Amino acid sequence: MESMNNLTDSITNFILIGFPGLQDYKIILFGFFLAMFLVTCSGNLCILGLVILDQRLHTPMYFFLWNLSLLDVLMVTAITPKMLAVFLEHNTISFAACFVQMYMIISFGATEILLVAAMAYDRYVAVVKPLHYNVIINLKTCIVIAATVWMLGFLMPLIPVTLASYLPFCGSNEIMHCFCDYPTVISLACTDVSSHAIGSLCLALIVVYVPFIFISSVEGKRKVFSTCLTHLLVVGLFYCPLLLSYVLPGAGVKLSTEAYNTMVIVGNIIPPMLNPLIYSFRNKEIKNSIYKLFMGKRTIRSPNSQANLK
Repeated sequence: MESMNNLTDSITNFILIGFPGLQDYKIILFGFFLAMFLVTCSGNLCILGLVILDQRLHTPMYFFLWNLSLLDVLMVTAITPKMLAVFLEHNTISFAACFVQMYMIISFGATEILLVAAMAYDRYVAVVKPLHYNVIINLKTCIVIAATVWMLGFLMPLIPVTLASYLPFCGSNEIMHCFCDYPTVISLACTDVSSHAIGSLCLALIVVYVPFIFISSVEGKRKVFSTCLTHLLVVGLFYCPLLLSYVLPGAGVKLSTEAYNTMVIVGNIIPPMLNPLIYSFRNKEIKNSIYKLFMGKRTIRSPNSQANLK
């Protein structure tokens, strides 16, 4: 990252402003986001532990949920600690650390989007082709899908973030956000960034629309929508704010700082907190696993549970 700093005229660090207009409520915001961080980490770490410890949860669905929980922990860990520091007036971040944080957030987000696409495919096969499910979705398939998702998620942002790090930053170093977000940071560059904006727009469109290619037939749409409504609602909660926050600036639409910050926070922080509740803690298998591990009770597995990975 030293070579990046050499290319800047004067900026060696950035100042994270946080939430402009809410400066008088920093302590309240600190407590609110700290509570969300603890709830998110607790819920997702619980899922990680349960899936590892309980052999009954070694199925394709919980394999993907395990990866989702891991991504959720990584995402909030990349965002929230620095956000909390900003509320406590420790709002300076080095040039290198800013771009590392930016890369990690985009990578975790892209990986989670692709993983949700894989989960949609898994549910599609389970609903539309139940008799062939164990043949199509097996251990090898799950590992290949997961490895591909993680690899693509970390490779796709590499070029745009690296190119952005070589932009000249010679003016204001104040980021009107609580973390280093790509559109906000590149807007501070002392040069035309239209090509970067168009590139990020195209990348966002490609990544965001991947999940929907698996719901192709009319019959498949009807079955998936009727059976996996909760999954689709979470997808909407996760995609819509992030899609708007990246696509609208890339398309030349100006958003207020408050509106932009709200959309990014909703898209990056709320879903990781809700995912354990929506995907896992409502499932009978997870409830049985909790009872068995923490209360020593014997439970009866649901007859609709999937077969173990073989």
